[in-house]
Amino acid sequence: MATNIGMMDSAYFVGRSEILAWINSTLQLNLSKVEEACSGAVHCQLMDAAHPGIVPMHKVNFDAKNEYEMIQNYKVLQDVFNKMKITKHIEVSKLVKGRPLDNLEFMQWMKRYCDSVNGGVLYSYNPLERRETSKGGKEVSKKSAPSQSNTKSSATAPKTQTSHNARRNDVNTGNQSGKASSRPSSSGGPAYDEQITELKLSVDSLEKERDFYFAKLRDIEILCQCPEIENLAAVEAIKRILYATDDSASVVAEAQAMISKHQNEAVLLSPISEFPEDEPKLDTQKRKNIINVDVDHAANTTLSPRQKISDVSDVHCSGSPLLTY
Repeated sequence: MATNIGMMDSAYFVGRSEILAWINSTLQLNLSKVEEACSGAVHCQLMDAAHPGIVPMHKVNFDAKNEYEMIQNYKVLQDVFNKMKITKHIEVSKLVKGRPLDNLEFMQWMKRYCDSVNGGVLYSYNPLERRETSKGGKEVSKKSAPSQSNTKSSATAPKTQTSHNARRNDVNTGNQSGKASSRPSSSGGPAYDEQITELKLSVDSLEKERDFYFAKLRDIEILCQCPEIENLAAVEAIKRILYATDDSASVVAEAQAMISKHQNEAVLLSPISEFPEDEPKLDTQKRKNIINVDVDHAANTTLSPRQKISDVSDVHCSGSPLLTY
């Protein structure tokens, strides 16, 4: 039993006409638009048809016109979902607005779910009887009854008309053919309405997709404006692409060039020692020279004159060539 299905599931590719035909045949209604079911009453009865008796139909309001009345129907539907442990989220705030795309998507899910229950087979379910206990249910049944009788009479009307036309002469037949040829132009209204509805659905889908990607780009822009990273080369390259006014491919090339240039500058500015091994030796030698000078100076200042003379005599006795007489 399907409760959560992905957006790429085949259920979301079911057309509007098929959805309407399924609703009208299941509940014996006469809906011409999917958004006419935005009150939530139809959804409640569809769940009642899938699980007979589980929906308290006396709480369902088929005459709901205001949003607060529609919300009450969706509360009943949510209670049924909770009983059946269905985790599908109901976007009530969108559905009560009557937007075609949102209502179509939710109704597509409803059809997918109802088809998964007992293979979509309804056993001895009487939608008219179940609807009588609901508020406004009788009025809805009365409105749908004449339309169903009209469809039956319209199906038998062509047969009588053809038999009547067969008895007429050639002139009358020609006139009838002229009238028949003019009928498609007068019956083009519903076809145009259906095309307009389909276009509205496509526009709503495109707007939703546009808003989704715009929000992503806005998040990236806010992240690039953080003081900690806004001066990085990669961030500057991203800004170059975000704020580009043309769709040329050179924008990406320029952003890549900015990153490459920064990397080259970083390599040139990195400190490199030419003689890494000689510098420690020079420092050590300098320290030794400084220490020797300090020791000699200290020795000369601490020795007494008698000690200095004895040192000189020692040098003379040793035959040092440094002293001459």
